[in-house]
Amino acid sequence: MFKHILLPTDGSVLSETAIKKGVAFAKEISAKVRGLTVTKPFHVFTTDVMPWEEISKTASERGCDVIFMASHGRRGMAALVIGSETNKVLTHTKIPVLVYR
Repeated sequence: MFKHILLPTDGSVLSETAIKKGVAFAKEISAKVRGLTVTKPFHVFTTDVMPWEEISKTASERGCDVIFMASHGRRGMAALVIGSETNKVLTHTKIPVLVYR
């Protein structure tokens, strides 16, 4: 099973809940965890690294074999306008992702 879990957070209440669930899951399977806080700069035009890229990069560089993260579950126009960091991680990483909703 999984041995090293990345727990990224954006500081939201849902993310905090996902971290608690992720830590509990890690205890159940005797895995170690690595926490990561990444926030997107509030600027319309930015060239900084986006959160999904840093999450994927950190998981890969630190040898994590799964990413356990929250999803706000936005739908419709909100999902199109705001986008989803979780969806971007799911789309771009080769590491398995467990999504907490």
